[in-house]
Parts: sequence; C-alpha cells; structure tokens
Amino acid sequence: MILIVAGVAGCGKTTVGKLIASKLGWEFADGDDFHSEANIAKMRSGQPLSDADRFPWLAAIGAWIDDEVAAGRSAVVACSGLARRYREALLAGRDEVQIAFLEVSREEAFRRLHGRHGHFFGEQMVSSQFAEYEPPHPDEKRTYPVPSDQPPEQIADHIIAALGLR
Repeated sequence: MILIVAGVAGCGKTTVGKLIASKLGWEFADGDDFHSEANIAKMRSGQPLSDADRFPWLAAIGAWIDDEVAAGRSAVVACSGLARRYREALLAGRDEVQIAFLEVSREEAFRRLHGRHGHFFGEQMVSSQFAEYEPPHPDEKRTYPVPSDQPPEQIADHIIAALGLR
C-alpha cells in the first residue's frame, strides 16, 4: 500500500505524512526531494511551475512508488497533486496507491507558510498553488478529501482509520 498525502503548500502534508508513516512503521518520502534543481530555483525565485516542469517531477515520484511496491514495502509520500491530471498521473497503473487530499483555506495556508523559514517555497507561491488547485471530485477513484483544520495527530489518526491502514 502506498499513501500519497496531497494538498497545497501549507496544508500539512509533510507533517501528517510523517506522522502516518511513523505510526504504521512505513517508509516516508517528501515530494519536494524529487524536484530538479531547476524546479527549485524557479520556485525560489517566485515563479510557478508549468506542466512541463511538473510532469518529470511526478514521473520521479511515480518511479519511487513503483520501487517501493516492487520491494513489497508500504510507504507514504507527500506530494501536492494539485490538479486532477497530476493525481491521475500518480494513480495510473498503480492500484495499490490511495490519495488523502488535505484541504485548507487560502488564509490558513498563508498563515502557516508565514511561520515556515528556510524552505524554497515561499508565501508568494501560495496564490499560484490555489490557481492550479482542482479540488478532488467525488468521481475521482482512490482520492479522499480530508479537512486539515484539526491538529496533525488527529488528522493522521483520521486518515489511518478512514482508509483502514495498518
């Protein structure tokens, strides 16, 4: 089983993803670690990524997922998965993958990012995330919206219970 914890910057996907992985004894990967240096430089300068930038990044995450599945490991990866086409790319041909999409308001995302220092993705990029954001539609298979207005520990416990993870 592979769980993708998705959402806009500031929704808590890394924090919640690490908690879930720790509680279950699973591997954890942060999608930010799969970005190319060019993508990081672009985001650091305040420029949003294009599909041409994102699809190789998603392919790298997909390759990591495939390696984890081939090794028989369960894992969690934090990845924005902002648009339906990105979520579909991550799920395509991967029946063992589910997505918990953390929902957060624009105001809360700004508030959370304001307190985060040293990360290449600054507050100025939140607007670009919300411009790209397509909320999960009820017909999206294996993609579950999760409000992120509770403490991370409660969100992690909710996801584990709701998806029957073990």
